[in-house]
Parts: sequence; structure tokens; C-alpha cells
Amino acid sequence: MLEYEFMRHALLAGVMVALLAGASGYFLVLRKQTFAGHALSHVGFAGATGAALLGAPPLAGMFAVTVAAGLAMGWLGDRLKGSDVAVGAVLALAMGFGMLFLHFFTAYATQATALLFGNILGVDGTTLYLLAASSLLCLCALAMISRPLIFASLQPELAEARGLPLRLVSMLFLAIVALATALCTQVVGVLLVFALMVGPGAAAQQLTRKLGRGVALAVALALAETVGGIVLAYRSDWPVSFWITALSCGGYLAAAAWRHRQTRRSPYKAN
Repeated sequence: MLEYEFMRHALLAGVMVALLAGASGYFLVLRKQTFAGHALSHVGFAGATGAALLGAPPLAGMFAVTVAAGLAMGWLGDRLKGSDVAVGAVLALAMGFGMLFLHFFTAYATQATALLFGNILGVDGTTLYLLAASSLLCLCALAMISRPLIFASLQPELAEARGLPLRLVSMLFLAIVALATALCTQVVGVLLVFALMVGPGAAAQQLTRKLGRGVALAVALALAETVGGIVLAYRSDWPVSFWITALSCGGYLAAAAWRHRQTRRSPYKAN
């Protein structure tokens, strides 16, 4: 498998994206903002197709629009809670605009399909360097805000009382999530990004309650699911996106079953 350059590129891209998706996805689940990852992917699709219509690179349009949407969601903060219907309507509208832009400029139909369903096997050298730089930047930024982010996630009232700028922390975190979401679309696409962003983090929180161990486990699961999905796709000739989402779903169900079994055995024991 490694004799082919496109497979080597796919594995490298998958590893870089999985590192970022696992780390940011864990905090996304911890903060109960899993809907944000799904929302940003839909908005990003409209940005990508809109950029193509204007003659700009679709990936650049997705990066710009998702980051802007992430900053806006972070700034609105608690005002978005309880507005699921309104947010869902906006997401549907964003997807509709994406299809409309694609209708007016069909030359990018192949790239739009790749954005919707992922095309990690088509990652070239230039995109690989972009993924590496973006992933490294996001991981460094996440490490820099990790302490206030943990404080704001676990004890928001106390953090606010001590003067921590909760809105700024939320904006920075969702900007990182926006970039992670845009990068994940290279692997699983807009429609399936929820699996790679949320599945490993949710499974890790079922397996352990310790924060550091949970982040490490989420990253390990994301790596295993991404690399495993690429290998299984090579062996079976089935889509990579299918295998990654199947492994992500299976991993979460297995972790939830293990947690349920442990709770039944010892209901007062916490990991």
C-alpha cells in the first residue's frame, strides 16, 4: 500500500487531521457544543462553493467562512442555547446556498462532491503542506488556551467571577474548531464530519473521567479510526469515509457498552 504516493499522502493527511480532530473534539463534547461542529461544516460548504463561483480556491473559502462563523457563534455564546430550530433553519439555508452556487458554476462539481463526501485519496503535496501548517497552528493555539478553556468548561460561573473572559475563550475555541472542521472535510466530507469530530471524544469520555487521559484517548481513537479506515478502504475498495464513520460509530457503541457494564457492576465507582 505504501508503494503508492497517493496512499502515503492519504495516511499523512489522515494522521494530521486526526490529531486535531481528536483533541478539539474532546473539548467540544466536554462543553456540550457538538452541534457546532456539524453547523460549521454546513456553513463551510456554502463558503467553498461561493469561493469557487468567484474564482477563488474552494478550500480558502471554506476556511474563511467557517472561522467567521465560529467567531460569531463564540461571541453569541449562551444566546444560541435553546435556539435549535433557528440554528437548524440557518444551516439548511447555508446548504441551500451551497447547492445554488454550485448550480451557477458547475465546473467545480467534482470538488464539491469531494467536499460533501471527502476525498482523502486525492490529497496532493501542496494540500498536504497546508494541512500540516494548519494542524500545527491549531494544536499550538489549543494548547495555549487549554487551561482557561478547561476552567471555563467545568466551572463557568466561578471562572466568570474570577474575571476570566468567557466570551473570548469561547470565540478562540470555536475558531479552532472551525479550522478543524474545515480540515476534517478533506477526510470524511461535510456530511460526515460529525463522526470524526465527535465520535472519538464521546467514546473517550465514556472510558475515563480523567481529563488528560481522556484527551490522549480521544486522539488515539481518532488516529486508529482514520488510519484503520484508510487501510480497510484500500483492502476492500469501499469509500474511506464509510470505514472511518463505521469505526467511529462502532468505537462509541463499544465504549458506551463498556461504561454501562462497569456502572452495573459498581455503580459508585468513578474512573
